[in-house]
Amino acid sequence: MRTWNDLFSVEKKKDYFLKLTDFVDEEYQKYTIYPKKEEIFRAYQLTPFEKVKVVIIGQDPYHGVNQANGLAFSCLTYPLPPSLKNIYQELANDLKIFVPNNGDLTKWANEGVLLINAILTVRKNEPLTHENKGWEEFTEAVIKYLVLNKKNIVYILWGAYAQKYEQYLNKEDNLILKSSHPSPLSAHRSFFGSKVFSKTNAYLKAHNIKPINWQL
Repeated sequence: MRTWNDLFSVEKKKDYFLKLTDFVDEEYQKYTIYPKKEEIFRAYQLTPFEKVKVVIIGQDPYHGVNQANGLAFSCLTYPLPPSLKNIYQELANDLKIFVPNNGDLTKWANEGVLLINAILTVRKNEPLTHENKGWEEFTEAVIKYLVLNKKNIVYILWGAYAQKYEQYLNKEDNLILKSSHPSPLSAHRSFFGSKVFSKTNAYLKAHNIKPINWQL
């Protein structure tokens, strides 16, 4: 059975990852970096390879105090970030379920939703400070590994940044759901009304896969 360790053990020996590790270690020593170091790979810890049903790709972690917890779009503080607030709004409209004030998406991760950011670390109050340091190459390897070894996954690509990874996906064996980003700047374009949650579960059921319980 394939595991994340099979992939990680290969990637961690590559030059880009060795340089990335040195860079990240130095950043944690010099600056306040999010998430906590032990939570960088939390998405992969909570959603083992064999349990992945859905993949949601974010950009980089929240850069505010105590917000990021290693899962894309998940947040530990209140009020909720605007994008997550809009995700909850679409969830409520789509599935007619109650959404909480709590922004922690750990339950989704446990359900089989791989919540990954393309970039896994960030400096406090400085978005995209760790862009083009190697994380994107790692995320590309993750997507290719999934495509090669697992079928019938729902890939949810919100916005142009996530949609860059579409080129690596096998459309015949998986479902790709695309819309604008849930950010207030773009949610009105195609995110609201996309019914991404019900479409995901309909696909999973059609392939005899237990649907996601989206209730938080």
